[in-house]
Amino acid sequence: MKYLSLFLFVAALKAADAPNAKTAEPEAFLTIEAAGQEYWLQGEFQADKLGVDVINLGKGKFHAVIFQDGLPGSGWDASKKIEVDGQRDGNVVNFQGAWNGQLKDQTLSLKNPQGVVVELKRIERHSPTEGAPAPQGAVILFDGKNADAWKNTVVDERHWLRCGGRTLQKFKDCALHLEFYLPLKPLARGQGRANSGVYNQDRYEVQVLDSFGLRGLDNECGGIYQQYAPLVNMCYPPLQWQTYDIDFTAARFGADGKKTSNAIITVRHNGVLVQDHVSLKHQTPGSGLNETDTPGPIYLQEHGNPVYYRNIWLVEKP
Repeated sequence: MKYLSLFLFVAALKAADAPNAKTAEPEAFLTIEAAGQEYWLQGEFQADKLGVDVINLGKGKFHAVIFQDGLPGSGWDASKKIEVDGQRDGNVVNFQGAWNGQLKDQTLSLKNPQGVVVELKRIERHSPTEGAPAPQGAVILFDGKNADAWKNTVVDERHWLRCGGRTLQKFKDCALHLEFYLPLKPLARGQGRANSGVYNQDRYEVQVLDSFGLRGLDNECGGIYQQYAPLVNMCYPPLQWQTYDIDFTAARFGADGKKTSNAIITVRHNGVLVQDHVSLKHQTPGSGLNETDTPGPIYLQEHGNPVYYRNIWLVEKP
């Protein structure tokens, strides 16, 4: 059993919360309590026929992304997004742009260019597969009890699995379920904002990143790095549990060792299809194993960010 001691766990939390003076690593909040208002003045907001992502950019700066007909995966019609900047004043954020408004007490009031005011309430969505039980015959990779199925990682006092581990067991074709939790790093940008990744066979990465409200690129959450952007950016705000349900078919090789067919992957992020039976042309750059006919482990990438996982199970396919 690979539990951190209470002392080490608290020390790790403090270290992750504070900026690293040597590397100038941006501050990371690991809990809602530690984030305080930094957490509540961001997130998803919803009203009839309208959805808004409010992104915390640190130092009192915010950015709002407005979606017609609802939030991504829940009504958004895929039309052009409207984006406005905001500035914090105490416990209020004021937005100025094509739409003007104010965020206060978990209510976002926005006035559109026609002068119509819409009030949106802060919501917290949950994936329909969050907490999904492992089916009969599944390989239990992590159920919160220990990290015995892994090497090079630990379980913390919350019974969460720290990123960085590889499974001891190796797999080919499989269906994988896991849940991940991203820290809030307001001052971080791009690949520095809660970066991790889920590697099938330690070869093919499904990106993990705090890309809440961003464009939805191949190097953002739900993307296949350098190959496929997600069909829709389904990233929830940081400090909320999210899910991946990944169906994976390994690449096939002939007797001569030459590849005869690419690996195939389908990904549902928070219950929404984001990769639809796509063909993986090559392994992810920097992956642990080259493409061969041999099985490989599941790897939860360590990329310098305190990303955590839970409820990990896998069903091998014949």
